[in-house]
Amino acid sequence: MAKTFITCAITGASPMPKHPNFPFRPEHVAQEALDAAAAGASIIHVHVRNGADGTPSQELEDYRKVVGLIREKNTDVILNVTTGPGCMWFPKSAEEPAVPDMEKTLMFTAERRIEHILELKPDMCTLDICTMNLWGGIAMNLEMIVGKMGTMLQDAGVLTEIECFEAGDFVFADDLMAKGLIPKNSPFTFVLGTKYGLPATPEAMMYSRNQIPRGAHFTGFGVSRHSFPMAAQSVLLGGHMRVGFEDTIYLRKGMLANSNAELVEWGADIVNKLGGEVASPGETREMLGLKS
Repeated sequence: MAKTFITCAITGASPMPKHPNFPFRPEHVAQEALDAAAAGASIIHVHVRNGADGTPSQELEDYRKVVGLIREKNTDVILNVTTGPGCMWFPKSAEEPAVPDMEKTLMFTAERRIEHILELKPDMCTLDICTMNLWGGIAMNLEMIVGKMGTMLQDAGVLTEIECFEAGDFVFADDLMAKGLIPKNSPFTFVLGTKYGLPATPEAMMYSRNQIPRGAHFTGFGVSRHSFPMAAQSVLLGGHMRVGFEDTIYLRKGMLANSNAELVEWGADIVNKLGGEVASPGETREMLGLKS
């Protein structure tokens, strides 16, 4: 088996769960990231939140603070920063479906969605390419936006990780690659278990693996209770692993994880028990073609 790299998604952008140690303040998010890296994560997936109330943030200064705090103490771990916020549309009502509900709708231009990436230049960033029913609204990622984002990210020298939520996303990714809008060496992430998206099943994981370019690196993960079963399935199929509080706060049913680092430790144990070996940040950089 080739070595497996582990990504830890520290905090996410969903409503905060009931957990006494859930990170949302910049210092806490950064420390959780550092501890996860020490536990074996080569990649840290970064979202940011409002330090006062924990609501998701899209502010450049919040990203700058978290990234800066991590980099002050660890320059080896790979930072993979989100570009997801800014793609949600909610109609006002069934009677006025073309009118947005302005309290819920959050739609950004390509430039606004990646302003923090262009400013901070992390190693990687995610690129969600789904258009689907999500959270009672529509996640909308059309070529006019994500294609422009992909071009700008290539120009900036930031590697894009393609996030696929449903079957049609793989066809869309093929088209974007054929047009040169995303690089052909992009790694993929399969998000399994969201309502109306790909189900968290071995069949869906294998289907996803078979749709991407031969030799492409991939990470499959499951949402909530599916986190560790799908993490193991990804490794068995030759992929990599993602864990973290963004996906689940539990180690198993009824057993809260104390920290992101504890989730990483459980993930690393799964890799080892399956006969694999966890990759270091340096080895992960080499696999993904990132600068050391």
